[in-house]
Amino acid sequence: MALSIVIPSYNSAAWLPSTLRELDRSIQRSNLDVEVIVVDDGSTDDTLSVLEAARSGFPYPLRVLKQENKGRFLARWAGVGAARYEWVFILDSRVLVHEGALEYLGSALPSDTVVEAWNGHVITDPTAPLVGRFWEVPTFMFWASYLGNPRPMLITPENFDRIPKGTGCFVVRKKLYVDACLAAWPTENAHLVSDDTKILRYIVGKAPIRIDPGFSATYRPRLTYKAFLTHSRMRGTLFVDSYAGTSVTRDIVLILLVALPPLLASAMLMLVILNLWATLILVVGAASVCLLVPPAIASVRGCPRRASLSYLLFVVPFGVTFWAGLLRGLAVHRKSFQFRKQSTNGAQP
Repeated sequence: MALSIVIPSYNSAAWLPSTLRELDRSIQRSNLDVEVIVVDDGSTDDTLSVLEAARSGFPYPLRVLKQENKGRFLARWAGVGAARYEWVFILDSRVLVHEGALEYLGSALPSDTVVEAWNGHVITDPTAPLVGRFWEVPTFMFWASYLGNPRPMLITPENFDRIPKGTGCFVVRKKLYVDACLAAWPTENAHLVSDDTKILRYIVGKAPIRIDPGFSATYRPRLTYKAFLTHSRMRGTLFVDSYAGTSVTRDIVLILLVALPPLLASAMLMLVILNLWATLILVVGAASVCLLVPPAIASVRGCPRRASLSYLLFVVPFGVTFWAGLLRGLAVHRKSFQFRKQSTNGAQP
């Protein structure tokens, strides 16, 4: 079996050496014919020099594509477009492929006639600093049916929102991925569009996606407070792009997520002005209880304690930056909403 491995990279000089090293180890245990394509998405660090140094000692074909900074969607598109083989493995630069993962994939994929894509079973690096563990709370809260008992499963339209998935460790037929990208193609602001959910939703509409613990990897999250907040804002924007227009209910929820925080803040300010301190304490208490619900649910479902602690420490600054991302997403992706589409369609002659 042959596999084109595509790694989009932006300012990943610190990560790429270990990413390629672990990838090499995993390839060596498999019988795969591979090529590796790294797309440098306009990096401003030492990415290119790191790749040049790595290429001399890397035992497999390694190509480097350079482009202006356009975001992961178009970086992956460029890499997949340059791929020679029918199957492509999209791998984020922060992801470490486990040693036996490609051996397992190579033995199972050729005989798998049910699916045309495999989603990696990806865990968060348990050695990451506290700020990097935050996202485990929402993942265990929403995807506990799988994370509580990892096992081979098919991701279908029916369970799409209940199973973890992403394109950071993802194997798919090249043609299907190209078709999915074209269906989700950004007409503007390509760096602010979802590089996974829309694409995966298209793919799963054509054939199930398999997720299997045998095909596994470790994700290394953001390590600094500043990087965490920057990433949180981006996730807010991409969250809007992922779900806007998928249903009227979801459109309403997205709008409420943007509208409610400033309304709540205004109401609390009014309570202060009116000296209604008892009512203010009740409101703050109720809000605090709401913030405690996610880690409580996640903990019951098996979320690590350090992740719950991370959530409790960083949920407020996360909420501010994620909300800012939602607000930006509402503005940037406003044409995607169902009610706007219906209004536009109704206005046509």
